[in-house]
Amino acid sequence: MPRSLDFLCVTREREGLTGFPEEVVDSFLEAFKVTGSLDDCTCDVETIDAFNNYKLFPRLNELLESEYFKYYKVNLKKPCPFWTDNSHCGIRDCAVKPCESDEVPDGIRSASHKYSEEAHNLAGECEEAQRLGAVNRSLSEEAQKAMLQWTQHDDSSDSFCEADDIQSPDAEYVDLLLNPERYTGYKGPDAWKIWNSIYEENCFKPQTVKRPLASGRDDEGHAFYKWLKGVCVEKRAFYKLISGLHSSINIHLSARYLLQDTWAEKKWGHNVTEFQQRFDEILTRGEGPRRLKNLYFIYLIELRALSKVLPYFERPGFQLFTGNQVRDAETKALLLQVLRLTKSFPLHFDENSLFAGNAREAAKLKEEFRFHFRNISRIMDCVGCFKCRLWGKLQTQGLGTALKILFSEKLIEKMSESSPSQAFQLTRQEIVALMNAFGRISTSVRELENFKTLLRTVP
Repeated sequence: MPRSLDFLCVTREREGLTGFPEEVVDSFLEAFKVTGSLDDCTCDVETIDAFNNYKLFPRLNELLESEYFKYYKVNLKKPCPFWTDNSHCGIRDCAVKPCESDEVPDGIRSASHKYSEEAHNLAGECEEAQRLGAVNRSLSEEAQKAMLQWTQHDDSSDSFCEADDIQSPDAEYVDLLLNPERYTGYKGPDAWKIWNSIYEENCFKPQTVKRPLASGRDDEGHAFYKWLKGVCVEKRAFYKLISGLHSSINIHLSARYLLQDTWAEKKWGHNVTEFQQRFDEILTRGEGPRRLKNLYFIYLIELRALSKVLPYFERPGFQLFTGNQVRDAETKALLLQVLRLTKSFPLHFDENSLFAGNAREAAKLKEEFRFHFRNISRIMDCVGCFKCRLWGKLQTQGLGTALKILFSEKLIEKMSESSPSQAFQLTRQEIVALMNAFGRISTSVRELENFKTLLRTVP
C-alpha cells in the first residue's frame, strides 16, 4: 500500500478496509476521470479547473474570511413543515455554536428594523467586539442611500427561497469560520429521507421513473437518463443543479472527514475511501462521473450569476457595512476584484437558453421552477443535524439568489448608478449566502484536484 495513504485509512480499518493497493489506485484514477465538454453548455472541465484552481479560488477564499462575509444570521429552530419529526442529531459534531447575545454590539441587538440592522452590523460581533470597538452610527449620504435600498426591499415574488425572518427571536448570528462544513456522522435513514424528498417530490420526476441506484435493478440508470434526456432543458437543468449541490456537499464531507477522535485531539482530513464510495465509476455503477459533471454545471450557473450582478455592487452608493470604514472599503474592493474576475471567464453558461419560446408557457414553467426550489429550501428545516442544516440553508439560499440574479438581468441593466434601485434588490443575507455558496462550489472543484493528487502520491 502506498505509505502516503496510510493516514487516510485510519478510520476505515475498523470496517475491514486495509488500504489502497497500487492497482486499486490506478483503476480509480482511470474511473475518476471527468474531462471534456459538459452537456447543455459550451464549456469544458479543463477550462473550469484552470480558471477556478489557479485564479479565482485564492481570491474568493480571502474574501470569505472577511468580517462582512463570515457572519450569517440563521434560524435553526424552525420546525419541519412537511412531516412531524422532532428528533435531532445527538452527535456532538452536529452542534452549531452561535454568537452569544451579550457579545453582539448594542447597535445590532437594538435595531428596530431588519434592514437598518443589516446596514449597521457585523464587524463588532462575537469575539471581535472588543478588538473592533464601537460601531460608527454616523452614516454618510451614500451609506444612507444604501440603507434606503434595503428598507425598500422585502420578500417578493422574485425570491427562489423561503427566507428566514432574521427578526425572529430564534434567529442567531453564526460565525461560519468557527462552524465549518465537514463530516459530522449524520447519515442513515434520516439523511436519506431528506435527499429522497428533494429528488422524488421536487425534481419534476414522475414516480414511475426510478433514480439510478434506487431502482433495485442494475440498469445503470438507463431508464432515468432516457427520461431526463427527453424533458425540456429547464427541468433537466433543475435536476443537474440539485445533483451538483449534492455532489459538492459530499466532496466537503470527504475532504473534511473525522480521521482521528481521541481525548487528546481530533484530526480532520481527506478520506479517499469515503470519496471513492461516492464517486468511483465502478462502485457507483457509472453515477460518480455524472455527479461530478453536475458539480461543474452548478459551478457555471453560479459563476454566471456573479458576473451578471457586478453592476449592482459597482455603484458608488453601495457599501458593505460593518462599522469600520477602512475595512469596509477594502472588502468592497476585494469583492469587485472577485466579481470582475468571474466576468473574465471565457466560456460562460448562456442563461438565454432557459425559459425561451412561448412567453406564456415559459412564465408558467418559471413559476414551477421557483415553486419546487422554494420547497427544497423549506426541506432544509427538516435536517436533523444542526451544522448540516446551517450549511444546507445557506447553500440553497445562495443558489436561489444566483437564480434570482440570472432571471433579473434586464432589471439590473436598468439600475441607476447614483440612485437606489427600485426593481432589483439584494439583502445582506442574500449577499452573504450567494458568495459563501459559490465558495463551497469553488472549494469542491479545488478538492477534486487535491484528491487526484493524493491518489497519485507514492513516496
